[in-house]
Amino acid sequence: MTAAARLSPWLKTLGAVGILVAMLYPVYWLVSASFQPGASAATIQAIPPSFDLTSFRKAVDEQLGPILTSLAVAIGTALLSIVIAAPAAFGLSRLRSRFVDVVLITLFIAQIVPGIVLSNSLYTMFQSIGLLNTIPGLILANASGSLPFALLLLRSFMLEIDQEVLEAARLDGAGAVRTLLQIVAPISRNALITAGVFGFLAGWGDFLFALTLSTGSELKTMTVGVYEYISSPNVDWSTVMAASVLASLPAIVLLIVSQRYLRVGLGAGSGK
Repeated sequence: MTAAARLSPWLKTLGAVGILVAMLYPVYWLVSASFQPGASAATIQAIPPSFDLTSFRKAVDEQLGPILTSLAVAIGTALLSIVIAAPAAFGLSRLRSRFVDVVLITLFIAQIVPGIVLSNSLYTMFQSIGLLNTIPGLILANASGSLPFALLLLRSFMLEIDQEVLEAARLDGAGAVRTLLQIVAPISRNALITAGVFGFLAGWGDFLFALTLSTGSELKTMTVGVYEYISSPNVDWSTVMAASVLASLPAIVLLIVSQRYLRVGLGAGSGK
């Protein structure tokens, strides 16, 4: 083995480590700044002189309501996406007609519509039916964005289900609803969890709908709360960073807990 061949794995490892450090350094800076209350953007140190939790206490006191609102919106978005996408995907996976292609093309188009266009349309509609400044309104808005992905993912997974299993359920007298709930749903568990996770993340990290469809101060999500911190005349960067750390924790925990299901769900759902 030549010297170049022996060095190649080490060079690749060093390159990967360098890329990882470059990507994680902003996260480290975010956490470090959150422990430095009173520091400005120019005086934040790379290593905090002490682990002062003052900014975290302030962020919790001021952002607890918005965080709970974001949790409600995220959980509602995930559940609504699954409840609608699962039966729709099951039906589309069983149909064999050109109508299915039309539906799939429509879903792809829906995914590429700019969010600002969709939010303006939803604002007019929600204003007429009384859903502005409501959690159900934000759930519906975010589900409209996560639903196409959930439906496409679940349909792709359900196409892989053995037809003999479904035929056996039909011969045993199971109808479409019973087959979906007792046969298809357990088999599609990984895909359902994957769709739910992406729905949760869409609702949790939403900013555009939360800003557009919430016109008052009585309903505020976590992303809008952080935005108001940044847009204030005297920005308290330590509190901004502390609030950002708190806002990141639920998503990080969810991804860590569900990574096994995500890997299987995305892998199996990419077959067709």
